[in-house]
Amino acid sequence: METSGAMWIHVEEAMVLGRGTRLLAGAVTVACMVLVGPSAPSGVLFARALPVEAVRDVVPNRVMTWNICNPCEASNVDRAAEIATYAPQVIGLQEACVRDVERIRDHLENLHGLVYHVEYGMVLRDWGRCGGAPWSPGAFGQAVLSAAPMTDRVNVEYPDGGSEARGYMAVTTMVGGRPVRVFNTHLAQRRQEAVRADQTGVLAADAARHDRAILLGDFNAVPDAPELTRIWALAADTDPQCPPSPTGTCEPTTDWHSKFDYVFLRGIAPLEHHVQPTPYSDHHLLHTDLDPTQSP
Repeated sequence: METSGAMWIHVEEAMVLGRGTRLLAGAVTVACMVLVGPSAPSGVLFARALPVEAVRDVVPNRVMTWNICNPCEASNVDRAAEIATYAPQVIGLQEACVRDVERIRDHLENLHGLVYHVEYGMVLRDWGRCGGAPWSPGAFGQAVLSAAPMTDRVNVEYPDGGSEARGYMAVTTMVGGRPVRVFNTHLAQRRQEAVRADQTGVLAADAARHDRAILLGDFNAVPDAPELTRIWALAADTDPQCPPSPTGTCEPTTDWHSKFDYVFLRGIAPLEHHVQPTPYSDHHLLHTDLDPTQSP
C-alpha cells in the first residue's frame, strides 16, 4: 500500500507538473500571438507578421514626383509609408537606387496592400551611393512605379550630364483609365544653367511627339529660369498659381524654399495640386490629381 500510495503521489505530482507546463506553454503561445498577430502560420511562434489588408486602393488619376534624397539616412519603410499616405497611380522617383526602390515597392505591397509595377532609368553605378560589392556597385538614377502595367520604356542619358550623369526615362501607362506617356527626369545640379538648357532641349524634343504626356521630376531650376523655356512652351505646370514668371506664387518644393520639382502636363487638365513636406528628404512630395478626359 505504501508503494501504491507513493506511486499515486508521484503520478499526481506529474499531473500537476504537466498542467503547469501546459499553462506555461499556453501563456507563451498567447504572448506570441499578441506579438506576432493572429495571421501567424499555425505552429510558428516567432514568425514575421503577414501583410495587413489594404486600407485603400490607389487613386487612379493621381501622380506623384519625389526626389528621395540620396545618400540620406532615411528608412525605406518610412518612405513607403509616405507614398502610401497618398496612394498615387503613378510615382516618379529621383536619386533612387535599385535596391531602395525594390524595398520600397515590397513595403508598399506587404505593409500597405498597394501593388505597383516598376521600371528603371538608371544612369550610373555608384558604390558610395547605392552599396553593393566594389566590383558590382548598385545602379542609381530614376524609377517609375505604376499600378498599371508599363510599356515602351526608354532610358536616355543626356549627352552632357554636368557634374554627374543625368538623364530621363519614359513609359506608357494608364492614368485615370487612359493611356499617357510619362517622362521622369533629374536635370543637372544648380549653377549649371547652360547644361540644363541642353538637357531640356533633348527632353522636350521627345515629349513633343506625344499629344498626351506627363513630364515630372527634379528640374533643379525655379519656374522663371531660362532653361525651362522649352518645357513651358510644350506643357503647363499642374499648379495654376505658378506661371513661368518671377511674380508667380509658386509653392516651394525643397527645404531651401525653392520650387525645383514639377508635374508638367501636355494634353491633360489638372484638378488638384499638393506639396507635402517630409522629414525623409530635402525635397517635398508633390502629388496632383488629373482629369485625363479633359484637355487644358
